[in-house]
Amino acid sequence: MPFKTDAAKIKRWREERHWSQEHLADSAGIGVRTVQRIEKGEPASRDSLMALAAAFNVDTMALVVDAQAEAETLVEQERAKVKAGGRLSLLIHLASWVLGMIIFAAISIGSGYFVMMWPALWWTVGLVAHGVTVFIVEIVYRYDRKLRPAE
Repeated sequence: MPFKTDAAKIKRWREERHWSQEHLADSAGIGVRTVQRIEKGEPASRDSLMALAAAFNVDTMALVVDAQAEAETLVEQERAKVKAGGRLSLLIHLASWVLGMIIFAAISIGSGYFVMMWPALWWTVGLVAHGVTVFIVEIVYRYDRKLRPAE
């Protein structure tokens, strides 16, 4: 059964010791190509992991990716994308609102009153609702992060 290895950690440990891939392969008793594949993030066999752990003088589990930590990282990345997308959409909405208000004001020039009052009012309501939605999403994500147990 292949295991998902922490490729970055293995490469970092090798470089911290100033070892070449060839030296690590010789120390572990595995092929250079195996070391190269593992450092690229490809799955490794149990025997290869045990050999690398022996070469680094660590427990085998130190070389395997923690599935729960990886899942939490992916969730945080997805949440960051959602928050960034919400902020960007709000900024685009705000910029179009400013341009629209300028155009509405230009349409109303010379008429003596703001003829585009109702469209401007409802567009402003929509902008405020969009802003409140983005704000609520931010608050929910912050609250959820505080509730999760720290490890």
